[in-house]
Amino acid sequence: MSSGRDSTMSDESDQTPERPQSSRPGTPGEPAEPRRPAEHPGPERPERPERPEPPFRPEPPFRPEPFQRPELPARPELPAAGPMPPTVPADAEPSAPGRQPSPDAGEPAGPAPGVTGRQRLKAGLWPPRVSRAQLIVALLLFVLGLGLAIQVRSTSDTSALRGARQEDLVRILDELDNRSQRLGDERRRLEEQRTELENSSDQAEEARKQTEQKAEQLGVLAGTVAVEGPGITLTVNDPQDAVEADMLLDALQELRAAGAEAIQINDVRVVADTYFTQGSGGVQIDGHKVNAPYRFKVIGNPQDLEPALNIPGGVVQTLEKEQATADVARSEKIVVDALRPSEQPDYAQSSTR
Repeated sequence: MSSGRDSTMSDESDQTPERPQSSRPGTPGEPAEPRRPAEHPGPERPERPERPEPPFRPEPPFRPEPFQRPELPARPELPAAGPMPPTVPADAEPSAPGRQPSPDAGEPAGPAPGVTGRQRLKAGLWPPRVSRAQLIVALLLFVLGLGLAIQVRSTSDTSALRGARQEDLVRILDELDNRSQRLGDERRRLEEQRTELENSSDQAEEARKQTEQKAEQLGVLAGTVAVEGPGITLTVNDPQDAVEADMLLDALQELRAAGAEAIQINDVRVVADTYFTQGSGGVQIDGHKVNAPYRFKVIGNPQDLEPALNIPGGVVQTLEKEQATADVARSEKIVVDALRPSEQPDYAQSSTR
């Protein structure tokens, strides 16, 4: 390759005209083109022989070694239970710098040996650490529970009327209307008496008449005079001896609320200070023993007295639950002839004297 290139370059140099060269050294002129040295090919790199592949050797199968459980060190024996070390309260003041802690002061470095779980639980729960937020939450829960208890109690009080029938509710309303009407009549009567006393020409005579009427009324209430009038008779039969004094007292209160003016139970006159007791021998009224059947003779408006005993959950139903029977009979003439001795008060006197 280099010989061909040299021959070509010699031909071109022969065909190109020669340029005059100055014989003087240092005169300007175009210098002659330097000749390139001929390129000599380097030694050829010998080819590397191919590396022979290593022979195939199959890997031996994996065989896991048998598991051997490591031996645990022997557990040291715990010393005998002793007194608990004193605990340092959370709000204790830190010790002064340079001051050595006392041996009595305990450090929170793990449970002391010999302390049982119950003792650690007791030490964690007492004394209690209550935050301000916990106190507020406890107060709100207390108020909520109190409100729920009041609501449940008010609901249970009206549950008897909610389950009543429409006829029973109408009868109860009529009884309330009659009671308010009686109170209104009593107020008008007293007002009329006051007007008569103020306008009467003979005030002394009028006062005497009204005093006699008042004495009769008070005698009826005190049980010192016999009375008669329309009313009802209530007979309670108790073959099982299950009727107690509180049941008879409930019947008496129901009759009084219905407008009873005079009441007699067997041979005992009922007045304002009558009391019932339950003894070993049975029921006693004002210290007098009464036996079944219990017979109530009541003077008042029969149309008000009988419905008051037959209301749902009233006297009749309560007695029937105790295997007793209650018979109510109306009458236009009921005689209450049991009397109580008149007692003169020792200390109370009239303020009009």
